Amino acid sequence: MSKHIRFNAFEMNCVGHQSPGLWAHPRDRSWQYKDLDYWTDLAQVLEKGIFDGIFIADVVGYYDVYKGSNYHAIHQAAQIPVNDPLQLAAPIAMVTRHLGIGITASTTFEHPYTFARRISTADHHTKGRVAWNIVTSYLESGAKNISEGGLRDHSNRYEVATEYVEVLYKLFEGSWEDGAVVRDRHDRVFTNPDKVHEIGHKGKFFEVPGYHLCEPSPQRTPVLFQAGASGPGKAFAARHAECVFVAAPTQSVLKNYVADVRRQAAEAGRDPRKILIYNLVTVIVDETDAKAHAKFEDYKRYVSYDGSLVFMSGWTGIDFGQYAPTDLVKRVETNAIVSAVEHLAGGDKAWTIEELATWGGIGGLGPVFVGSATTVADILQQWVEATDVDGFNLAYAVAHETFEDVVHHLVPELQRRGVYPSAYQPGTLREKLFGSGPLLPPEHPGAQFRDIERVKREAAAQSEDIPATPREFETIK
Repeated sequence: MSKHIRFNAFEMNCVGHQSPGLWAHPRDRSWQYKDLDYWTDLAQVLEKGIFDGIFIADVVGYYDVYKGSNYHAIHQAAQIPVNDPLQLAAPIAMVTRHLGIGITASTTFEHPYTFARRISTADHHTKGRVAWNIVTSYLESGAKNISEGGLRDHSNRYEVATEYVEVLYKLFEGSWEDGAVVRDRHDRVFTNPDKVHEIGHKGKFFEVPGYHLCEPSPQRTPVLFQAGASGPGKAFAARHAECVFVAAPTQSVLKNYVADVRRQAAEAGRDPRKILIYNLVTVIVDETDAKAHAKFEDYKRYVSYDGSLVFMSGWTGIDFGQYAPTDLVKRVETNAIVSAVEHLAGGDKAWTIEELATWGGIGGLGPVFVGSATTVADILQQWVEATDVDGFNLAYAVAHETFEDVVHHLVPELQRRGVYPSAYQPGTLREKLFGSGPLLPPEHPGAQFRDIERVKREAAAQSEDIPATPREFETIK
């Protein structure tokens, strides 16, 4: 029996997300990103299509690597202006019953104590349908604007992220015991203070001594998404992530990535099949191959060459504006998205700058599949079988037309083949995705912090013999 295929919608609270210039298409709605109707309409389309969720990307900062300026980013609305993603959780939840809501927040730009309250609140409001996409961020412009002076070194950012998630596990899992909230009107006791604990965290990067401000949400810890594809990123994902997103341009790159993450997850004591991996893809689908290709050609007329290289330069940290269109992409050491450079410079294909701009004009770093529902379904199934990927993070070319076409044409074809769900599972997002929950499974590293008093005793005993250092799950090399 063929492996099931899963879909997420890849969005961002901005105009030009993955297809710069397409905002000018007469049927595009992305300019309405600041209106709640844009998001509620989209959410209902996706839930009709039994999407696992809407994954809302985010950046703090702007793309100013290309030609040493942010001019083209602003000119083409290349992820600027950009609004806060977390505020979309509640309105999306109000018009849907099942759709997961993945929120991107950075361990570089969000303090763990205040962020814990914000994401727990969202999990309450959505009745347990929230996921947190853990990112370490890659834009120097963001770090400079919060008085950091610049980004930390790439590997160091994952050291910070490791301690960051430890703080959150302590707050989510250990601060409030089950049964702490009693709501006893007769004796006028809302919460039993003996069952609410200070976490007592004192590490290398964070000191958080006190209580979580929120009572436990339906999932306690939201479903954990992660998109790191570099060496440290994969190690972090294998240790912590429940869902992993990757932007592999070819099957060979994707196959190697999936195998590596599953191998590292098993070595970390986790069930590698309990990690869902989604690859970035853009689908252009219509009734026939001819109609789909005609639609694709129409879309390409609106692609912004400069906008595409704004993204490629920002993602890789390489100013592609300094090269001729016929120059080849070469590996350069940067502090941005290391995996993007590795995939483009070290993959199966030698890319010219012009080819890179054309490739990235629709769908960013992921492949674009064009054709009828039958054609695209064949392609998706072949990718799943060849790479062991679990599903696809679908970007749009034209909002909301791309997703409406997928739901109208492609989803019924996949359902007819028996490789796509026809209904949602009950429960929280974790239960819908994995058939169990709603809490983190016992083998997940976050579960070890449920007995917070034991954790504090062990930390105190260790500090008597060893100078104070951050408590790490394991060293990430």
